[in-house]
Amino acid sequence: MRIAVDAMGGDNAPQAIVEGSMRAAKEFKDITIVLYGKQPMIEQYLTEKMDNIEIVHTDEKIESDDDPVRSIRRKKDASMVMAARSVKEQANDALFSAGNTGALLASGTLIIGRMKGIDRPGLLATMPALAEDKEAFNLLDVGANADSKPANINQYATLGTYYAKFVRGVAHPKVGLLNNGTEENKGNEVTKEAYKLLKENDAINFIGNVEARELLNGVADVVVSDGFTGNAVLKTIEGTALSMVQLIKGSIMNNGLKAKVGGLLLKDSLSGLKEVLDYSKHGGAVLIGLKAPVVKTHGSATAEPVYHTLKQIREMLATNIVGDLVDYYEEKKAED
Repeated sequence: MRIAVDAMGGDNAPQAIVEGSMRAAKEFKDITIVLYGKQPMIEQYLTEKMDNIEIVHTDEKIESDDDPVRSIRRKKDASMVMAARSVKEQANDALFSAGNTGALLASGTLIIGRMKGIDRPGLLATMPALAEDKEAFNLLDVGANADSKPANINQYATLGTYYAKFVRGVAHPKVGLLNNGTEENKGNEVTKEAYKLLKENDAINFIGNVEARELLNGVADVVVSDGFTGNAVLKTIEGTALSMVQLIKGSIMNNGLKAKVGGLLLKDSLSGLKEVLDYSKHGGAVLIGLKAPVVKTHGSATAEPVYHTLKQIREMLATNIVGDLVDYYEEKKAED
């Protein structure tokens, strides 16, 4: 299993990318990590010689403020573009970047290509759940498409079900449609039409509409939405998690000796809460619906999220989820 990594993408590149890659390469001997970027800069942080890490030198990189489509067409020797091309040519099996999200979406769609039968790939995120019997849930689309058609949302449900089943190991994933109420007639025209399609989709276990306030309670294993709404919910959950941790810490530090002693006694419990709310341990957002795994992590990612994302990609490759989805949609198209 070979993973092409854009070593120059992200705010902390290449240091965080290289350090996270070294940890993954050390733990998982069955993967080879191919770092695309400026070799001298990569080697500066590659403190150990590892047989399953390779470097491919590139002179260019795509900046965070570059125009996505124009940059991948003009910067043909950029680290992200060369890494994507290697996946298209089957020299590597998956693509990972913490860089420009739009450029990665364009690289995935225009260079690697969509599965047959998929109109618009979606971004799938794995988010923490606070329920006792559920550790996480999948949310998609979280930003690949601001405007989604009902048919796109229906496809996201099938893609998300496959991911939850084969990567996360959920036997019978429950699928919910994010809406402003649980009744069948709730929502706008897009969600109403999507509801009808989801209800008739034999490939999923559809439980109906779900509200945003219930997501962290584990109401569903897979939650589908248009990209605009999904992205807003994703950022709200991330922001709330960070704010809660800081609020608790501030309350302890700013309320005298008694509060600090109490905080010390609760240290293990609070660490557990932080662990539950840490969405980065679930890996990056998957651009699902492409011919190969393409995964994006936060531009501000440190070595820890990079490691977890590489671990996630390894699991995707080991379970052959993309290959199974390609077969599913080709068979479905033949039946139609």
